[in-house]
Amino acid sequence: MSTSNSNLANLVEKVIGADGAARVYRLLTIPAVFASWECGQVSRKEMAQALNMVLFHDLLQRVPSGRRYTEEVAARGDKVWHDHGALRTVRWPGNGALPPGESAFTRLLEPLGYRLNGVFPLGRIGMTGRSYAQQDCPDQIAQFFVSELHPEKFSVPFQDAVTRVVSTSRDPLSPKAHWLLHELGRDNRLSVTDAISLLAELQGCFACQHAPPALADYELLRAESAEMAWIATEGNTFNHVTDRVADVAQVALQQKVLKRPMKETVEVSQSGRIRQTAFLADSVVRRFVAADGTLVERDVPGSFYEFISRDCIDGSDQLDLGFDAGNAQGIFKMTAS
Repeated sequence: MSTSNSNLANLVEKVIGADGAARVYRLLTIPAVFASWECGQVSRKEMAQALNMVLFHDLLQRVPSGRRYTEEVAARGDKVWHDHGALRTVRWPGNGALPPGESAFTRLLEPLGYRLNGVFPLGRIGMTGRSYAQQDCPDQIAQFFVSELHPEKFSVPFQDAVTRVVSTSRDPLSPKAHWLLHELGRDNRLSVTDAISLLAELQGCFACQHAPPALADYELLRAESAEMAWIATEGNTFNHVTDRVADVAQVALQQKVLKRPMKETVEVSQSGRIRQTAFLADSVVRRFVAADGTLVERDVPGSFYEFISRDCIDGSDQLDLGFDAGNAQGIFKMTAS
């Protein structure tokens, strides 16, 4: 594995293994800010970068279309620039042991140096999106786009089904992880040993924390919200990762020529500076509890791979790192069943 930053190399390799680490280093651009490091002490920005690399690798294991695309990029001698990753949460008091909504993730993003970068009402789908940028180098480390679904905006039967699904949620963070997050937030650094331990637990937060849902509840949720139906099977896994490209329209055209399952149109922000499109979500097989208590399997939408182009803010050389509510709601349709 060719990298000069031994902190990043140790973190990633210890959590996803030597083969996985070699693969993600081959596919991803490592920002220039990581060319220097302090041996034995992992900074919060290194923790943030390592988490993004681990989650990027995890998504590619679940999304064949994204894996194929990134391998094709690498085959021509290029690498992917990871712009942001997205996840979905439910802002609901009956969330089991897991803190409701985005609070389950701000508790770990903030010690890694992430701060709120924008709030985006997603009224058409009963959600709110928030972007978080890493303050040490916001233009180089991938952002997180965390969305919350608001069950109170839907019917009472829908709300009851939400409670039945998410009330079994467990909290994946151990007391030790809480302590290490406190240490990281206070000192902006951890020892390599502690950083490896924490990173492994942070990876586990981006998963489905609740039990398999009842098939009847899934169908009830799907009738009112494709997004909540997705959460019912996928939980808090990365919904998508995003490749920052120079010309998203050109990439979309190239992929359509190859007969890849692309979104029909490119989403353009009100400012015109942000353009997004994506592959359709890959299908996954998930288990449900049938009416007689047996487990049954169904094909459902999984995660997907997105593309984005960003222009500079007018009259400056500063890249527009914002998001757009209209774009987001259009992209969310990639997981509609």
